[in-house]
Amino acid sequence: MIDLHTHTIFSDGALVPAELARRAQVSGYRALAFTDHVDFSNLDFVLPRLINICKALADEIEITLLAGVELTHVPPPLIGDCVERARALGAAIVVVHGETLVEPVTPGTNRAALEAGVDILAHPGLISLEEAKLAARQGVFLEITTRRGHSLANGHVARVARQAGAQLLLNNDAHVPGDLVSLERAEKIALGAGLDAEEWQHMRRNAQGLVERKSVGK
Repeated sequence: MIDLHTHTIFSDGALVPAELARRAQVSGYRALAFTDHVDFSNLDFVLPRLINICKALADEIEITLLAGVELTHVPPPLIGDCVERARALGAAIVVVHGETLVEPVTPGTNRAALEAGVDILAHPGLISLEEAKLAARQGVFLEITTRRGHSLANGHVARVARQAGAQLLLNNDAHVPGDLVSLERAEKIALGAGLDAEEWQHMRRNAQGLVERKSVGK
């Protein structure tokens, strides 16, 4: 398993990064990205600390760790600048908190994130076919999520991504240890979203490929 969307005590997660990494390793995960919630108010505080712990643990733990952020409830006109700032500060993975069905995310967030070329658009809710086509052109991964509530739109996301040729990833959006689902559970969630076995395996390869690209030089 690979999870490229997780949260620690630096936002609303329950664990310090080292414990989350250790628990993920013991649960059979091969790679993990710390992507705590940020906006302009805390980006320069959170990200350097995640980068530091990834460096400190690099030779001490048998799991690939990446430091990133999830830009959360950033007004759409500011998303592009926030993405640029995150990358300038060294974010390996930039996620945007998409237009989930269960939170009041500002309309236009999905499109702004896609236009900015983020790595992952998390739980994008009722994303349009036009937006999914933009994701395909921009090389942005759309997320199938195991997280309760956010997962309500998984079937729609899978269907529209297939129509548009957009690439998918499966993430946990992990906040607590119990969010680190097993490989078997993740497969059931993917199949439950309407994906077939080949598409599930393709999602797994997408995750591995992204980790390999973002791990270069780390």
